[in-house]
Amino acid sequence: MTMNLLHLDASPLGQHSVSRELSAAIVDQLAQEGPSLQITYRDLTAQPLPHWTPVFDAESPAAQLGQQVMDEFQAADVIVIGAPMYNFGIPSQLKAWIDRVVVAGQTFRYTENGPQGLANGKRVIVASSRGGVYTSGPAAGFDFQETYLRTILGFIGITDVEFVRAEGVNISAEHKVKAIASARDSIGSLATKAA
Repeated sequence: MTMNLLHLDASPLGQHSVSRELSAAIVDQLAQEGPSLQITYRDLTAQPLPHWTPVFDAESPAAQLGQQVMDEFQAADVIVIGAPMYNFGIPSQLKAWIDRVVVAGQTFRYTENGPQGLANGKRVIVASSRGGVYTSGPAAGFDFQETYLRTILGFIGITDVEFVRAEGVNISAEHKVKAIASARDSIGSLATKAA
């Protein structure tokens, strides 16, 4: 059975990006375990989406781009997101993508009982990189990256969300090596779940 994977990267750091390194490793592992995987890649920095604005002409380039982004999202069974933490949150490049896929009537709807997600059944794996440590210690309350992503994905019905996290990559060169190695070690068990 063919599975569709959407791979997104949001870091502008190119070959120096930890989140890009980890997202590529996750996709490689999933591809090895599922050779029938169909991969769509979108680099949100190399080809940035403009900030969302209302579009009234369905034939306009902006509307067509928005539909293409939505179609890629809707077709995906698995989504791998390379998401560095910037200023305690996500990069604006990734936010512009989110604004194209969190759309009333398509990925969620309002009901008398509150909003209802319509994007159920998808799996998301986030490759997260952070300069400091935010899962514990004095900066633990500053994490608006992971909490935001879990919240917005849950809002549209995606509850199967996992994080591969490299923390403290700017503390020291030694800490960076250990953080990346620890994150890479966790990739195998995440990938096995998809098989």
